[in-house]
Amino acid sequence: MNDTSKHDQRIAKMTFSSVYPHYVTKVEKKDRTKEELHQVITWLTGYDDKKLRQLIEEKVTFEAFFQNATLNPNARLITGSICGYRVEEIENPLTQQVRYLDKLVDELAKGRKMEKILRC
Repeated sequence: MNDTSKHDQRIAKMTFSSVYPHYVTKVEKKDRTKEELHQVITWLTGYDDKKLRQLIEEKVTFEAFFQNATLNPNARLITGSICGYRVEEIENPLTQQVRYLDKLVDELAKGRKMEKILRC
């Protein structure tokens, strides 16, 4: 994958709180819940609801968001395309982690069963 450093830097500096409402809208529009979204985020990052609210309030960047996360060891099982890129081929670790989250939110919105989304 040809990921430019400019693209990677833009993702790193983007705040999680600016994208989070779009995640909520996307899943709720498809009759999924905010609680299910939080379950997916918790699975990937290890953050509980309290910590997630704190990070949103603090307007942390994606860089800080993932730097302090405990990434699920099964995250490497997340494959497929998102935003025109195969997530398993993304070379920049932070960009890949953000795309992992995007992919999980997309799967949730598409009605995929939670067991499949969480790679159980």
